[in-house]
Amino acid sequence: MADAPYQVIAAELRRRIAAGELAPGDRVPSTRTLVREFGVAMATATKALQVLQQEDLVEARPGVGTVVGPPRARPGGRPARQVPELNRDEVIRIAIAIADAEGLAAVSMRRIAADLGVSTMALYRYVGGKEALVLRMVDVAIGEFPVPKQPAANWRAAIEAVARLQWAAYRRHLWLASAVSLSRPQALPNLLPHTDAVLRALGPFGLDGSTALYTAITVFAYVRGIALAMEAEVQAEQDTGMTADEWADEHMGPITAVINLEDLAGFRAVFQGGFDFDYDLDRLFGFGLELVLDGLEVKLSRLR
Repeated sequence: MADAPYQVIAAELRRRIAAGELAPGDRVPSTRTLVREFGVAMATATKALQVLQQEDLVEARPGVGTVVGPPRARPGGRPARQVPELNRDEVIRIAIAIADAEGLAAVSMRRIAADLGVSTMALYRYVGGKEALVLRMVDVAIGEFPVPKQPAANWRAAIEAVARLQWAAYRRHLWLASAVSLSRPQALPNLLPHTDAVLRALGPFGLDGSTALYTAITVFAYVRGIALAMEAEVQAEQDTGMTADEWADEHMGPITAVINLEDLAGFRAVFQGGFDFDYDLDRLFGFGLELVLDGLEVKLSRLR
């Protein structure tokens, strides 16, 4: 009977460790790397690493990732495993590291427990369940980008500064945009000040509460929307091995055929003469943010 896919992966990593290709302290391939190398699902790659952790061949190191553990005692049995002292900050930091490397879907209480070398039930005492853990992850991640205490020169500069802070946070933590809710505000100490900064910038205009909140939500919805595209693009690049520009080049033939078949004059006008479009999300974000602020400026001038 053939071995299960996760057993095949675990066996190959054992071989690399035994052969010295992966020495103690070396990082082992991440689950995303294993997915690409072996053509398996994320859950399969995760299970393979969990098997090696249970065998004490690899261990999780905060801020580093999963690495080859120290040589085991042989023969005579391996030394007793020391259970690390846990604290909430450590659990959250491990969860964020997993999400940064593999996406939010890879974060589970079981996975974190395996990385820390403890039982799954031990984690609930520190962070509650998965939903509570994600909220803490959001608060810690956005807390890396605090709103400046120094007031901005004007309302526009103040709102732009907050929008760019959020963009930077989404840039660093690609999973963050999908974890932040626009319709159901999350009562997080590090997140609410971002909204408060926008509301304070709008204060001098004397807007009613609904208009002020709709304005803040619109700004953040724009930033979050582009950030979600960024997460999807990174995943697509990993899945296909092609950048957005490379993908467009490969599919330009079929796209051009549809444009000609459907007589899409707008597209023909843009692409006439072999126009080469450079798709850059940072540039798109900056361009769109300027449009949002320009529109807001017109709106505020009317209300004033």
